[in-house]
Amino acid sequence: MRRLPPLNSLRAFEAAARHLSFTKAAGELHVTQAAISHQIKSLEEWLGMVLFKRQNRALLLTDAGQAYLPPLREAFDRIHDATAKLRERDKSGALTVSTFTSFAAKWLVPKLGRFASGHPDIEVRLAINDVLVDFGSDAVDVGIRYGRGDWRGLRTERLMTEVVFVVCSPRLLDGPAPLTCPEELRYHTMLHDDLPEDWDTWLEAAGAGPIKARRDLAFNHSEMVLQAAIDGLGVALGRSVLVADDLAAGRLVKPFDLELPTQAAYYLVYPEGTQERPKVKAFRDWVTSEVARDAASNTTPPLNRPTVTLTR
Repeated sequence: MRRLPPLNSLRAFEAAARHLSFTKAAGELHVTQAAISHQIKSLEEWLGMVLFKRQNRALLLTDAGQAYLPPLREAFDRIHDATAKLRERDKSGALTVSTFTSFAAKWLVPKLGRFASGHPDIEVRLAINDVLVDFGSDAVDVGIRYGRGDWRGLRTERLMTEVVFVVCSPRLLDGPAPLTCPEELRYHTMLHDDLPEDWDTWLEAAGAGPIKARRDLAFNHSEMVLQAAIDGLGVALGRSVLVADDLAAGRLVKPFDLELPTQAAYYLVYPEGTQERPKVKAFRDWVTSEVARDAASNTTPPLNRPTVTLTR
């Protein structure tokens, strides 16, 4: 193990030796002159030799001080250069973002072009996984998760909440089976993912009670449910964040006004202490700007929403 003098004492000596002034060194390091004097004295005691001498009110270096300054100054320059190169490297290169399949497909990927345009030096790598990743072992820089924000050891920033409502292809409304009230869902195929109880909650809030659909069609990913709805295979429950673009493009429509808020939200997550890393900060700023853009472009009039909430 290297036996090194205290770093603060070395910084004080290097600055004072360079300026040949305790006062100017104090100004550069944003401390008092007394603090510089104390650090120099501590360093001299640690070394067992005198580094400065005063002559006719001038501050001069001793032979030991003159011998010590050049290699110490070179060492500080090398530390500065290495740090600058490291920070510059962190501004570019790859940024690994972890998120889940449906959010990546329906929200994140369609918007990534704007991030690439604004940050051409940052390569984004998406780690798509529907289970929680370990930031320590999976080499992930930042993630977007859906839940209640209670992930230990991670810094969390709430991005978006959402509501759930019925969606279908506009072609379905022009078909032979009417869809003017929730009870008429019995004439259609009800699309759902691995949690079909969401439909039970929505039907109860709509006052329709249990309904036996003409057919049930289940998928294990939300984006597959939505694609089936776009293709006219049936009626689905859409989450506002995931179906916004499809509604705006007319690929999906809302046959009913009833919306249910959820208790979970989308969160930006990353390890504590990494928020000032240039790549992480750039992605964070971009994501929050995209969320603000979505909020500003949402012209849908507010609806009277029930108090029933989905627990997912």
